[in-house]
Amino acid sequence: MDSNTSSSPVPEKKKRNHISYVVVVIALLLVIGVSMMAIFYGFGFEGDLGTSDKVAVIYVQGTMLTGNIPSGLGYATSEEISENIQRAVEDEQVSAIVLRVNSPGGSPAAAQEVVGEIQKAQEEGVPVVISMGDMAASAAYYISAPADYIIANPSTSTGSIGVIWIFQNMSAFYEEEGVEFYISKSGELKDMGGSWRGLTDEEKEHADRVVLESYEDFVAQIAEGRNMTRGDVKAIADGRIYTGKTAKELGLVDEMGNLYDAIDKAAELGGIEGEPRVVYMNRATLSRLLLGSESSSSDASSSDAVRQFVSYYEESPYGKIQA
Repeated sequence: MDSNTSSSPVPEKKKRNHISYVVVVIALLLVIGVSMMAIFYGFGFEGDLGTSDKVAVIYVQGTMLTGNIPSGLGYATSEEISENIQRAVEDEQVSAIVLRVNSPGGSPAAAQEVVGEIQKAQEEGVPVVISMGDMAASAAYYISAPADYIIANPSTSTGSIGVIWIFQNMSAFYEEEGVEFYISKSGELKDMGGSWRGLTDEEKEHADRVVLESYEDFVAQIAEGRNMTRGDVKAIADGRIYTGKTAKELGLVDEMGNLYDAIDKAAELGGIEGEPRVVYMNRATLSRLLLGSESSSSDASSSDAVRQFVSYYEESPYGKIQA
């Protein structure tokens, strides 16, 4: 009697444990499934959810540079942007590209590399539309000019057409601190831009020639892309910022609108009928922040790592050329 009574709760306990295990497994499977969906969506694998053609959205966010810098750290590298444009063009279902631009500009060389990829896309029959956000100035306008269509917000900061070369003269500081330099150089201009002295008259003339050469390339790109004369471009290319509204009046922008207006325009130019399928090529997502880009190192999120990546540009011993 007593033995039967003591043994009866055992099956009940095993049943409860079994149910608990099942619940835990189901919960884990749900978590894994949701995580995989987030990761796939973050890297552009959105699945084939329809038969409509795609519009690829590529973000240009931050100071523009060349170089292998992980995305999402305040810099937009020409390598990543160009790679995403190439991937979009290679996808036969992509009928048009939207570049979502939020950048104050940066390296003229980076802008030229991106422009080259934009032109290649256009040659393959893939139209490119620019969507300007808060800012699309200087080098960021440089990459916008050759696009098939430019849409901005009325208060977007754009323009700033020009080139600047920055030098730093810290000789007074070094003298006060008792720091002396001995410079052995093979040519008179080899240490041009060194912070230990100012520029000579010859170096200033050379700097002006270099800046003017880059400026003329900038003007030519805008004249061709916006169907303007070089004279018309130079009349407004004095480095000043324009609002999106004023830029439209000057012929630098085609229309006022937001990102989704740009997507609609891209679909129209791409010959897409009906609702387009939008693919965000490099949008910041939780998966990207957790896993990083393919080229990211494990400590790339630290400020020290960022400074190391961009030191070649930000701390150039030859001064810094910016557009």
